[in-house]
Amino acid sequence: MKSGSLALAWMPDAPPNILWILTTQWRAQACGFAGDPNARTPHLDVLAAQSVNYTRAVTPHPFGPFARAALLTGIPSPQNGVARYYDPLPPGARTIAHELGARGYHTAFFGKWHLAARDPAAPLVGEAHARMRVPPEARGGFAFWEGFESGFLLNDPWLHGTRLPEPQRFSGYQSEILCTRAAEYLREYAASRGSAGSGDVAEVARAAAPWFAVLSLEAPHPPYAAAANGFAPLPPGQIQLAPNVPRGGAVEQRARRELSGYYAHIAATDAAIGRLLSGLPRENTVIVFTSVHGDMHGAHGLFRKGWPHEESVRVPLLVRHPLEPPRRDTETAASLLDLHRMTCAWARGERWLEQPERAQISMPSVVGLPDQCDHAWSGFWGPGGQVIFNADGSLWELNELGR
Repeated sequence: MKSGSLALAWMPDAPPNILWILTTQWRAQACGFAGDPNARTPHLDVLAAQSVNYTRAVTPHPFGPFARAALLTGIPSPQNGVARYYDPLPPGARTIAHELGARGYHTAFFGKWHLAARDPAAPLVGEAHARMRVPPEARGGFAFWEGFESGFLLNDPWLHGTRLPEPQRFSGYQSEILCTRAAEYLREYAASRGSAGSGDVAEVARAAAPWFAVLSLEAPHPPYAAAANGFAPLPPGQIQLAPNVPRGGAVEQRARRELSGYYAHIAATDAAIGRLLSGLPRENTVIVFTSVHGDMHGAHGLFRKGWPHEESVRVPLLVRHPLEPPRRDTETAASLLDLHRMTCAWARGERWLEQPERAQISMPSVVGLPDQCDHAWSGFWGPGGQVIFNADGSLWELNELGR
């Protein structure tokens, strides 16, 4: 190890399989294990009981394309080439798929990409972006790729990729379909590389070259009123709102209405993730669960994301490693940017021990969409909360964690 490194040799029997489960707009508070009385997340609660829970984890940028580019490259926006909402990931960008592929991993991506060259004039919600084809050279270096650009079709998604040359529509709930297809593909991959005739899942996993996979789900992103795979929305009047949601007016009414559907999609996606995890080998597989950003849902009278507040910036981050002891909460100021280096350390058979005092956060540019943050900002998140600066360097405000 190099002097000053914060990783420690771990040396499992074989390089571990690694799965990132990436959701969209799932704020850190909205989990049963985080104490949210509205959240029905029994499967993630079990995962949390087996994981390191980064209770102060943040996204580097609380908006989809910026966060996704940073997550894949380990470089913040705009330095990674994604400076504006419609910027695609540069063709030459080196991603986590390149890094692990060079270490002998089979790399696979499933689901929402949101980093291709989209048509700014096309509707954000609907088939225009859901059916557009992401060319192989724009898929971030993944050996296997099956997904869609965007479109926010939480039901009946269009998929294309390595084994689907043209976009094909699949009937059902998006999270369920993607979890099922990812699980089937990973099992088939392990079986194809394992010992012939072996009936033991763990033995097959050891014999196969390790895999790294990203499962990227749109839920629980709007439209919140979309059907949630049979999970009924909570009655708006029964939603328990946070104290910082203004009461007695339009903000409260909207928050209750949207959170009703939001929590239904959380429940439906939790169930799909539970079925995915039940079919994967446990012995030598690292599981990561997180989200690219959160949602204000009426906090401070605001909605959607991009805002420098906890509800928009703080995200769930669970890491279950087979060599880690069960359930440990940490207040380390972890960022999704760290996942790139964490994952490379695990692939080298090392343990991640870094505990930074603060995490950099920013909105690289203004995204001119309704309800979203209307100014660029930068700052950092640390134990005392977050300090935010305007684009001109002036202090914007200090937000304490939990307010």
